[in-house]
Order: sequence, then structure tokens, then C-alpha cells
Amino acid sequence: MSKALFFHAGCPVCVSAEQQFAAALDPARYAVEVVHLGEQKSRIAEAERLGVKSVPALVIDGQPFHINFGAALADLK
Repeated sequence: MSKALFFHAGCPVCVSAEQQFAAALDPARYAVEVVHLGEQKSRIAEAERLGVKSVPALVIDGQPFHINFGAALADLK
């Protein structure tokens, strides 16, 4: 099973992306973890290491996909 991380900050753009993208992944193929960086600031460095530049972003098997621009990671620090 592949791992998918969905990073967001809780804004309307992020919540909409979570509902559309993270929920659309096949649970038989992907273990999805949703990470709210506004509440889990300690995981911002992890998101940066994975190549996330802004949220919302979906990282599948280490490959980041930027869905829409809600906020830059620098704005969350």
C-alpha cells in the first residue's frame, strides 16, 4: 500500500481540496494521512523536506503535487 500525505492549513481552499482529492483516493491502494499544518506546526519541516512549497498539497510516495495556492509554507511558520 502506498502512503499519501495531504498537507493543508484549514483555509476554505484547503478544505475543498481535501474533500475532492484526498477523499477520492482508493483506500485499498493508499493510506492517506491528513496533516493540518496550522495545528501541527512541528510538521512544517517534514513538508518542506518532501518538497511542499504551499498548501494544499498532496504527497504520494514522496512526490509532491501542489493542488491550488492557499498559503505558502513560510506564511504558516
